[in-house]
Amino acid sequence: MRRQSISYITFRNIFFVLTGFSVFLICSNARLLWEHASRAATHRTSPHGYEQSVLQSHPIGKLMATAQMEFQALLSGQIDDLHSAAEKYRKMRGRHPPPGFDAWFEYARNHDSIIIEELFDQIYHDLTPFWGVEPQQMRDFGRLFEHHISIRNGTANMTKNHNIGTAKDRMEAWLNLTQSIQHFLPDLDMAINVMDESRVIVPWENITKYVHIEAKSRRLLPKDKTVSRYRRLKAIGKDSINVSRVEFIGPGQEVFWDTARVGCDPRAPARHLPAVNNFTGPSPFPSDLAGRSLIGYVKNWTWTRDACQQPHLQESHGTFIEPVSVSTTRSLVPIFGESKLSMNNDILIPPAAYLSESFSSGLYSDANAHGGDWSKKAARTVWRGVASGGRNRKENWTRFHRHRFVSMLNGTYIQKLETNSDAANKGQTFELQSYAMYNITATKTMDLGVWLNRIADVGFTNLECFPSTGGPTCNYTDPYYTISPPIKMSEQYDYKLLPDVDGNSFSGRYLAFLRSTSVPIKATIYSEWHDDRLIPWLHFVPMDNSFADVYGILDYFLGTGGGFNGGFLGMAADGAHDDQAKIIASHGKEWTDKVLRKEDMQVYMLRLLLEYARLCDDNREELGFVGDLREKTTKLN
Repeated sequence: MRRQSISYITFRNIFFVLTGFSVFLICSNARLLWEHASRAATHRTSPHGYEQSVLQSHPIGKLMATAQMEFQALLSGQIDDLHSAAEKYRKMRGRHPPPGFDAWFEYARNHDSIIIEELFDQIYHDLTPFWGVEPQQMRDFGRLFEHHISIRNGTANMTKNHNIGTAKDRMEAWLNLTQSIQHFLPDLDMAINVMDESRVIVPWENITKYVHIEAKSRRLLPKDKTVSRYRRLKAIGKDSINVSRVEFIGPGQEVFWDTARVGCDPRAPARHLPAVNNFTGPSPFPSDLAGRSLIGYVKNWTWTRDACQQPHLQESHGTFIEPVSVSTTRSLVPIFGESKLSMNNDILIPPAAYLSESFSSGLYSDANAHGGDWSKKAARTVWRGVASGGRNRKENWTRFHRHRFVSMLNGTYIQKLETNSDAANKGQTFELQSYAMYNITATKTMDLGVWLNRIADVGFTNLECFPSTGGPTCNYTDPYYTISPPIKMSEQYDYKLLPDVDGNSFSGRYLAFLRSTSVPIKATIYSEWHDDRLIPWLHFVPMDNSFADVYGILDYFLGTGGGFNGGFLGMAADGAHDDQAKIIASHGKEWTDKVLRKEDMQVYMLRLLLEYARLCDDNREELGFVGDLREKTTKLN
C-alpha cells in the first residue's frame, strides 16, 4: 500500500511537472509568436530595402532613406533619344546645345553611357563665368600657357616641356583621353594644371558679374540665325597677337588663406576672417556641428566641403596651413585640372589617377581591382597613407588633417587620453569631446580606446617631414607616431569600411574605393568632375572634415567590433548595422560601374570640350545645334 502511494505520488508529480512544462512552452511560444509579429510590424522593409525601424530610429537610417529618394528622382530624368536630350538641354541651360551635340549623343549611346542632363551640371558650374571673358583672351591663354593640349584638324598634341614624373604622367593621361575623342572635336587649346593644388581664385564680386553676363546672354536663336560650324584656328606657333601677362601669386607672397577667402561670398563666415599665424596645439573643434548636421551626421554634402562656410578649416586642414605648392591667379583664365576648392574657378576634368593604371609609378595600378564577397570581409576599418596635405613642420604639424585622423583612430593613443586627464586636455592634434549626441553603443561596454583597437587598423607609411630628413620619420613626431607596414589597395578591400581623406588636394584612391565592394567613408574639401553623379549615404558615407562624426559612423556600421581581432571574420558584431553597410557598398559599386567608367569620362570630356570650344569662338552667341528642330520642321512639312 505504501509502495502504491509512493508510485501514485511520483506519477502525479511527474504529471504536474510535465503539464506545467507544456503550459510553459505553449505560453512561451505564444509570446515568441507575438513578439515576432510585433517585430514584423515595426521592422517592415521599405520599397528600397531599408527596415522602417532603422530609418525611424537613427539619423543615418533617415539620411539613407532620403538619399534613396533623391536617387530615384535623378533616375527619372534619364533620356533615350536626341530630341529629348536637346529639349532638356534648352530647358535647363537657356540656349541651344553646342554644335556637335548630335555626335556627342550618339557617342554616349554607343558607349552605353547613361544620359541624364543633371549628370553634367559641373560643366556649367565651371564654364558659366567665362561668358564674361572675351573669346580671344581665352584662345590666347590656352595657346600660350606653359602646359597645354592642342587640337588641330582632329588631331591632339601636347607640350613636351615637363620633366619625368607626375607632371608627365598627368599630361600623357589627359592626352590619351583627348585623343580618344579627337575626331569629334573642333580646333582648340587647353591650358593644363599639372600641380596637385588648384590655380584660379577670382574675387567673388567679379565672378558674380561674369555670371550675370552669362544670364543675360541666354536666348534661343531662330534656326536660320544659328551657326553650326566652329571657326578654324591657325597652326600652333603662327599667331602673332601680343598677350598681356597673367600674374600668379607664388610661395611666400601671401598667406594662402588670404588668397583663398576673396573667392567667398561676402556673407560667408570665412570672407572677413583674417589669417591665423599660430598653428601650435590641437585643431579647433567646430562649435556649430550640431546645428549644421542631422544630430552630428552630414546632411548637406556641398556645405560640408565648403571652406567658405567653415572658417575653422584654415586651422585644421593642411591646404590652408601651408600647401606644398602655390601658384594662384586672381584673373579668370581657363585652366583645366583635377580638383578644386569651393572658392576656385578652375575647370574640372577626370583625374589622371583615374585614367591611367601606370600613373605615379604604379601607385594606383590595381585601382580596377574589385573586392570579394561581403560576408568574407573583415568587419573593421583600414587606412594607410603618407602624412601629406601640405608642408608639415615642427611648428604646425598638430593642425594637419591626416595627423588628426590617424590620432583619432589610434586606440592606444586614445586610451592614454582617457586614463590621463592632463594628457586629454593637451592632446597633440585634437581634444577628446563628449560625443554624447552620437550615443556610441560600443562604449557602453568598453572604453573608446579598447573599441578602436578592435575595429581600426590605421597608420602612416611616411611622415613626410619638412624640411625632409631623408627618411620616413620626423624627430618632432617620433613620440607620437610609428611607421606602419604598407597594405596594398587590393588587400584593403578585404575590410568593410574604407575611410578616404584629402592629401595635398583630392585623394586619388577614391574611385578604386567606390569600385571595391566595401564602403567608402569620404571626407574632403575638394570638388571633382563626378560630384553630381554620386549621392552621399547611398553610394558612399560622407564624413565631416573635423572627423567628429567618425566614431558614430564606425559604431553604427560595425557595432562593438569584429574581424581579425575580436570576432569572426565577416560576422556582424553587437549593435552593427551590417545590412545597411552592405547596401551602400553594393549601390556604390553598381552605380560606379555605370557612370564612372573610362567611357563615361570620355563622354564627359567630349561634352565639356564642345562647350569650351564654343566659348572660345568669336561667334559663340550664334553657335548652336538645331538639327533636331530642322528635322522636326521637315517632318511637319
